[in-house]
This record gives sequence, C-alpha cells and structure tokens, in this order.
Amino acid sequence: MSDPDLSDLDAFMAVARARSFRGAAAIRGVSASALSAALRRMEAQLGVRLLNRTTRSVTPTEAGQRLLERLTPALDEIAGALDTVNSFRDSPTGTLRFNVPTIVARHILPPIAIGFLAAHPGIKLEVTTNDTFIDVLAAGFDAGIRYEESIERDMIAIPIGPRVQRFVAAGSPAYLAAHGRPEHPGELLQHACIRHRFASGVVAPWELERDGEIIRISPDGPLIASTIDMEIEAAIAGLGLIYIFEEDLRGAFASGALVPILNDWWQSFSGPLLYYPSRAHMPAPMRAFVDYLKRERSR
Repeated sequence: MSDPDLSDLDAFMAVARARSFRGAAAIRGVSASALSAALRRMEAQLGVRLLNRTTRSVTPTEAGQRLLERLTPALDEIAGALDTVNSFRDSPTGTLRFNVPTIVARHILPPIAIGFLAAHPGIKLEVTTNDTFIDVLAAGFDAGIRYEESIERDMIAIPIGPRVQRFVAAGSPAYLAAHGRPEHPGELLQHACIRHRFASGVVAPWELERDGEIIRISPDGPLIASTIDMEIEAAIAGLGLIYIFEEDLRGAFASGALVPILNDWWQSFSGPLLYYPSRAHMPAPMRAFVDYLKRERSR
C-alpha cells in the first residue's frame, strides 16, 4: 500500500475543515472534482472511509476525525517551515484568504487592500464576504474581520478601518414631503420602512440610541431585501425609510437623493477588527499584512 502524498493530505484537510467540497474548492482555487478525486485516491490507499458524503453535507468519519486532529499540527508545521524561506525575500509571496462582512468589503477593505497589494506584488489576496460569524481556521481562511462582540477570546485582534461607525436613518425628499418627518423612533411604526434580511434569515430590529436610552423597534414596510444596493435604490425612489451603515449612504446624502432623519438617535459602535489565530510562526503574507496595518495606523 502506497502512502498518500502531501497534496492529497492537504485536500483532505481542506474538505474536512470546510465540510464541503465546493467550499474547499473555492478557498483552494481548484475544482471540486479534483478534491473529490484526491479523497477517493486517499481512501483507496488507506483502505478506510474518511468522509461521510451526502447531498447536503460532508462530515469526517471517526477515522477521518482522528486523522484530521493528527494532521493539522503536522501540516501547519510543514507550511511554517516552508514559509521561512519568505523571510529571505525582499517581499514575501503567497496567498492570503480573508472572510469579511459585506460592509467591510464595500467600504473599508478596498483602499487598504489596494495599498497593501501595491506594496507587496508577490502576494495575492482572496476575499470572501459573509455577514455571520464563522470559524475562519476551520473554513480554511487565514484571517477574518468582524466586530468585537463576534470575536473569540483566543484570537489576536487588531483594529482595521474606522474606530467608530454609525447606523443612520434617512428618507427621500419626496417620501418626507408626502408622509412627514419622524421626530422620535416610536413614530417609525407609522411609516413605511425598508428592512434588511441577513444570510442567516434574520431580519434584525432597528436599534436607536440617545443619551443612554435604547429603543428597539421592528417597523413594517413594502420591502425586505438581502441586497444593500436594492434597499438604497428603494429608499431613493421613495418607497420607505432606511436605517443602515453611514458609509452606505454617504453618496446619497451628498447628492441630496436621501435626507438624514432622527440624527440625535443614530447609534454609534466600535469599528471592525482583523482577527487571526495565535501561532508560533505567522505566515509571511499574514505578517506583512499586519505590519502594513500597523504602519498605516501610525501615520
């Protein structure tokens, strides 16, 4: 019986962590069929089933889980050893895989990523958007960006982007002329409002705050969407009021397409954090990104 090669072992780890051939393929930049072939080859060589596959899920068998637990530190050590070569380059090379919320991908990460990639032409950055908290390591990512309440305590976290953000409320001039301007959050219940549905299926209540008083309401309206652009266009068209990240509405405010309302009740919160696992050896591309962030923040 021949032993599996390192590429097949790595394929197994990717699929077992992501619990999906398609998800692992997207992260690895290969086809799902290539990963499936590697798993079949590996299981044939070892003579034991490593993954249970159904149309909806992929889960390790007991043998697969034991193998995953033993392989993870070993392959991480090999990757770290190979990555030490990067320290001898003028600029490190490799791929960074980030998982970030939509708001970060839209407004916060682009200028940072552009500057970083210009400074490090040997590094490729892959960004996946996800508005729910995930185990970035298990999913095969190098790091994630989330807000403070979502980050596990055993992760290293550093600031990225603005330190304070706000949710802001707005309506079109035509809507406000026809329906009036609310002066208190409670009045939103008498207005048409445009709501956002997260990927988890949750339609979160609107939370407004002034002088320590927090009001949570779930107003009704003609549209619930999971696409920010559609929600903004609907508000501009006068279908209802909107309450979302300030960054998303700056253009509409500047053009006059939307008008701020309930300004005193806009809720502020801490900005996002880049988080990544604590390791004895940080991969050179990740170290380069962290160093770049720190330099930019010190300017």
